[in-house]
Amino acid sequence: MGMTDPDLAALVGSRICHDLISPVGAIHNGIELLSLQGAGMGPELSLISDSVDSASAQIRFFRVAFGTVSDGQMLGERDIRRTLVQVTSGGRLRVDWRAEGDLRRDEVQLAFLGLLCLETALPAGGEVIVQTDTAWRLDARGTKLSVDPALWDRLGPAPHATGDLAPAHVQFALLPRCAAEMGRTPRFSCSETAITLEI
Repeated sequence: MGMTDPDLAALVGSRICHDLISPVGAIHNGIELLSLQGAGMGPELSLISDSVDSASAQIRFFRVAFGTVSDGQMLGERDIRRTLVQVTSGGRLRVDWRAEGDLRRDEVQLAFLGLLCLETALPAGGEVIVQTDTAWRLDARGTKLSVDPALWDRLGPAPHATGDLAPAHVQFALLPRCAAEMGRTPRFSCSETAITLEI
C-alpha cells in the first residue's frame, strides 16, 4: 500500500520534533551548568532559560498533534498537563484539562488539534475547558471571538483541498482526517463569546 500524504506529513512532523528536542534539551542543560558554576541566573540567562522551556513544550505539543501515532501508544496524564501548562505559560490562552488518567495518544492528538483550532478563534485569548467521556468536548470562551467560516467549515465530513491553507491553519485539515480514522466527525457551535467543539 502506498503512503498517503497525511502519513508522510506525520512522519516529517515526528522527525523534525525528534531532531529538535535533543539540542533544545542540551541548551537547557548548558544553562544549568553555567548556573552551578557560579554564573548566576541573571536576566540574560533567565530569558534564555524561559525561551528554552517554552520551545521544549511547543515541540512536545507539536509532536503529539502532528506526529505519527503507534497502535496502543499511551500518554500519561501528568505529562499531558505539564506540557499544556508550559505551552500556555505567559500566553493569553488558558487550558483547563479535565480529562483524567492516562490516555491513548491518538485521543490526545484529537484534543491537541482541537485546541489549535480553537486558538485561532480566540485572538484576544480566553479559556478552553477540555473534557471527555466517550468523545471530546472543548468549550472555549473569550471576550472576542473570531470564527472564519472558510476554516471551520473544513471540519465537516466532506474533504477539502489543502492547497489554499496557510501553514498556521494546517490543523483544520488534519483534525477531520484524524477523527475520520477513528470513526468520528468534528462538530462545532458558537455564539458571540463562546465556541464548543465536539470530536
